[in-house]
Amino acid sequence: MRSQRNYKRIVIKIGSSLFSSQKSKLDMGLVKNIAGQISDLIRQGKEVVVVSSGAIALGMSILKLTKRPKELQYLQAAAAIGQHELMHVYKLALNKYKLNCAQLLLTWDDFLGVRYANAKHTLNTLLKLKCVPIINENDTVATEEIKFGDNDRLSALVSILVGSDLLIILSDVEGLLDKNKKVIRRVDKITGEIKSLACPINKRTCVGGMTTKIEAARIAVEGGVPCVITNGRKSRIVSQLANNPFCQGTIFLPK
Repeated sequence: MRSQRNYKRIVIKIGSSLFSSQKSKLDMGLVKNIAGQISDLIRQGKEVVVVSSGAIALGMSILKLTKRPKELQYLQAAAAIGQHELMHVYKLALNKYKLNCAQLLLTWDDFLGVRYANAKHTLNTLLKLKCVPIINENDTVATEEIKFGDNDRLSALVSILVGSDLLIILSDVEGLLDKNKKVIRRVDKITGEIKSLACPINKRTCVGGMTTKIEAARIAVEGGVPCVITNGRKSRIVSQLANNPFCQGTIFLPK
């Protein structure tokens, strides 16, 4: 199946599970690969926003922590150490293609009132300048009351904020699996049965999982944005989905 729709503005969410290898080190090859695909899309006249996890995971690696801290202050410290390293990695990867990137750190408060409008205007201006916004939750100041808790939901809210044509959630899974462990290619309605297919995850570095991805898909499609969940390690996956989101993974369609 191939869609005839023009997916010009695309939000890509990159999960922590893609950044860290088994040795808890950044997978630079993956970042460079995705940067190359982003460059290809921009040359095609598309606009790309990245919602990226990885700050806490990188901070953990730098601090040589083997387990995700439970105390908020330690999580915030890891995020503070890891966030600038994360942006440095993106800057190096995108500079190779003569692309600039910009950092935006958001909390729930930024999706309310005047701050919502300001964030929207900033993102739209960056896209006009052919800059790649890199968005993450502001873990260094967020408390439990204002935390998203995961970047899946954040990516869905960002996709609505910028009027995205497509949300692509990249993870280490092929998509939503049915009871026979086969990928469900298309979801027209998120039912209780669909939600029940979510499974537990390894929480060493990430806090998401299929449950939060389905919730993110629900937010996106209710806002009119189709959402694809797929494996970010597949060759040229972003380039393929940006032109035909039905080709890989699981696509959730708007009402």
